[in-house]
Amino acid sequence: FLKRVATAHYRRFLETAVHFRYITLALAIGIFIGTLGLVAGGWVNFVFFPKVDADNVLAFLEMPQGTPAEVTAEAVARIEAGARQLQREYGEDNGGAVLHVLASVGEQPFKARMMRTSGPSTSSFSASHLGEVNVQLASAEFRTIGSEEVGRRWRELVGPIPDAEELVFSASLFDAGEAVNVQLAGADYDALQGAAGLLKQRLAEYPGVFDIADSFRSGKKEIKLRIRPEAEALGLTLADLARQVRQAFYGEEAQRIQRGRDDIRVMVRYPEEERRTLSDLENMRIRLPDGSEVPFTSAAEADMGRGFATIQRTDRKRTINVTADVDISRTSANDIAADLVARVMPDIMSRYPTIRYSFEGEQSEQQETLAGLARGFGFALLLIYVLLAIPFRSYVQPFIVMSAIPFGLVGATWGHVLMGLDLTILSGFGIVALSGVVVNDSLVMVDFVNRHRASGESLFIAIREAGVARFRPIILTSLTTFVGLTPLLLERSLQAQFLIPMAVSLAFGVVFATFITLVLVPSIYHILEDIKGAVGRLLGRDDAQAVDEQVEQPVAY
Repeated sequence: FLKRVATAHYRRFLETAVHFRYITLALAIGIFIGTLGLVAGGWVNFVFFPKVDADNVLAFLEMPQGTPAEVTAEAVARIEAGARQLQREYGEDNGGAVLHVLASVGEQPFKARMMRTSGPSTSSFSASHLGEVNVQLASAEFRTIGSEEVGRRWRELVGPIPDAEELVFSASLFDAGEAVNVQLAGADYDALQGAAGLLKQRLAEYPGVFDIADSFRSGKKEIKLRIRPEAEALGLTLADLARQVRQAFYGEEAQRIQRGRDDIRVMVRYPEEERRTLSDLENMRIRLPDGSEVPFTSAAEADMGRGFATIQRTDRKRTINVTADVDISRTSANDIAADLVARVMPDIMSRYPTIRYSFEGEQSEQQETLAGLARGFGFALLLIYVLLAIPFRSYVQPFIVMSAIPFGLVGATWGHVLMGLDLTILSGFGIVALSGVVVNDSLVMVDFVNRHRASGESLFIAIREAGVARFRPIILTSLTTFVGLTPLLLERSLQAQFLIPMAVSLAFGVVFATFITLVLVPSIYHILEDIKGAVGRLLGRDDAQAVDEQVEQPVAY
């Protein structure tokens, strides 16, 4: 059947394509540019790392530091109620997607386990202001709804939690970093907080952006002391004031007593009934350097406030990270980042000129990985060229063989469209691997043309007969590759989710590059011969003959 197709149909089609070879090349370039335009214009979405369907959907709650466990438990109960509603909606009567619900107050056990798996961490996941709710789902092979959809519905059921510092829903097995992570750096912490607040407001205006938060965490409630100018004029310093207040309420060590193996500290401080309330602070008396005493209200002022739980620094500057997640079905992190750079961040920088910003998280990882991938891809192309130039003994013919590589990218892109997938960094790995596969058929085609020409056939006949002779092996080679990858393309297990984008790039790229090899490569071969002929006529017959001998040398095996 393939022989009949090659002799009856493909031969005539190839003759037409080679006869109108410049139109053929123009159409191929148009398809390539159009595909790149679909990706650059956002019609084909690109995300750095795909959302891998997980068997657990989690909600991580963080209340202000110092929040009593009872208050945290009320917030966790609200999140758990949303999870129970999920269980009713997606339970055994509706596909059995949700199996179990586990709520934790005062700790985040699943998050702590994830952090231990990824490496050593100094963060604490046990405190009265922390909470976690874990929803266990059925395995991905046995449910009809994805974990992202479950997480999205759970977020709608819970809504905002009053006074919560952060509430994050995680529904993906692997996280390459926050989809949006803007790091603001500066010396003025008030300016940093103002810029962070304004950026969060702008992020909330984007559709599909959720879980907006920042890294600033206020500490526990504290009393902030300020010394009055008149007390400072009498010689009292802020250090003296702080020391006397500490001695009065916390105590000062007077002596240590050894009792058996225990070392007992004897502390001197106010009686318990005089250090219970804030009014006791106002009633205490402050001793001046000359030994006299004045009321606290005459020497200092006290305000309630919160300190800093942590102060983050990068390159000796204080930093605050504003983070958010993105619903990839509505927008992409790259589109959000591009709009932030073009429209939002210049306005924020004009209001806070001392602040500088940079993208961290997924954006930073993406830039670093793509840069490394581009360097490796360029090196691979150089090696492919060298390996082809040596046996062909030509500087030009390797480009004919390698002309199929860009069109493998076209096939990979449209393969993702047909499979309903986004382009990811894993797809890029598949495209790099594809570049070494698609040249095989082109190599055989060009070698066959060289052999036919060496036997004395004309250029057009040699191209046509080489295409007909290699039609069946080229088609079978590509089809067997595609069929061999089909089980992986159709696999739904959790482990296969990381490999499917690479398999899609490889399978569909090989198939599309096959048609390029059968039509475009012969046309490009003839076009380069046209160029050589024109150059030869300009240089003279002898030079043209030398060029022909250089290019038309057949491969010896």
